[in-house]
Amino acid sequence: MNMSGNILALLLALISGVLMAVQGSLNTALSKVVGLLETTFIVHVTGTIILVILLFVLRMGKGNLYALSEAPWYAYLGGVVGVGIIYLVAASIPEVGVANATTAIIIGQVLTAIIIDHFGAFGLERMAYGWNQIIGLILLGVGAKLLLR
Repeated sequence: MNMSGNILALLLALISGVLMAVQGSLNTALSKVVGLLETTFIVHVTGTIILVILLFVLRMGKGNLYALSEAPWYAYLGGVVGVGIIYLVAASIPEVGVANATTAIIIGQVLTAIIIDHFGAFGLERMAYGWNQIIGLILLGVGAKLLLR
């Protein structure tokens, strides 16, 4: 990938991070009114409605739903993981705040990403980790400690 492609990918990831913090805050606000599990349900129903419109009404999909049977079994666990993510983020934010919860989320993501890359889990290409990733993870932990109130 060229440098402009890398910058675009990193910009998209940055926007995703912004959206995650906003989503966690919105989900927390909703969970205070209707409950955590109920919020998780509402979020998934709302998302499903949006996706039905995008895929079947606006025909924005570029993939092939007929190829579902070709995916490995573990590829279908993303929805299960998504339920856990939404529930746990909405549960953690009221206790520690958006910044602290988001920092812990990022540390968990980076640690898990290093492990997934190293082993090439889920059919991804193996990417060895180096000391720079370990030092970066440690610095994230130090930053998290500094953010705690």
